[in-house]
Amino acid sequence: MRTSTVLLALPALSTAQQFPFVDQVKAFFGQASASISSAIPEASIPPIPNPIAAGAAAIAAANVQRLTLDNHERVLRPGAATASPGVEEWMIFVTGGNKTCFGNCKGVEQTFNESVALISASPSPPNLALLDCETDGVLCNAWTVTIPSILHLQIPQPLADQSKPSTTIRYIAVNRTSATAPEFAALHLQEKYKETQPYDGFFHPFSGPLAIAGALIPFGYLMWGIAKVPSWAIMIGISFFSRTFMGRRFGPQAGRDGQAPAAAAPAAPAQ
Repeated sequence: MRTSTVLLALPALSTAQQFPFVDQVKAFFGQASASISSAIPEASIPPIPNPIAAGAAAIAAANVQRLTLDNHERVLRPGAATASPGVEEWMIFVTGGNKTCFGNCKGVEQTFNESVALISASPSPPNLALLDCETDGVLCNAWTVTIPSILHLQIPQPLADQSKPSTTIRYIAVNRTSATAPEFAALHLQEKYKETQPYDGFFHPFSGPLAIAGALIPFGYLMWGIAKVPSWAIMIGISFFSRTFMGRRFGPQAGRDGQAPAAAAPAAPAQ
């Protein structure tokens, strides 16, 4: 029965295909389907995270302290005095973002995170910290650091009389494109940090003249503020200052009233 019904419908279908109305209906539904498809965006497939990078970031988050302007004095404070004073070793990774590192520190920061597991597995691991100059520019300017880099600190514990020897600091440059996790780890495991001479200059963050005078952080604010000023504003200021100076130095000598000085009276004729 169903077969006979289909057979009877075949001539009707073949006849209907000869009418343009059927074609118009087909075209209408085709356009509607295309409009709906374009209105519904394709489901974006989220990228699969790198398990190595994710694991390294988790280990770094658990072992690396975030150094900021507010907590750096408390975090880097040496331990209590002991019978046999020792030295606290610190490795501070200095990084930045789009403005301070032009977006080129993301890869080397991941490499540093991968080295944290190697460093932490050593018999006497150092204290690890991260300083982000994108969010803590004042501290970075006060310490005059470069991005990216490693600050290696040796902070001595106070003696029995509460006197504290000077802190040793080394500024170790890092190649943002070719640095590897074993190279970071070798700074501690193989004491490669000793290949860099300690810094003992004017801007020493612990024993320099500015630090002793308590002016290191104000200096950091000053340099941070200057860095925030657009270059065009600095050029306008220099141009205005130079024109004012040149005008006063080489311009016409005006009197007190702003008028040119009167000409001298002619000499009286001789009698």
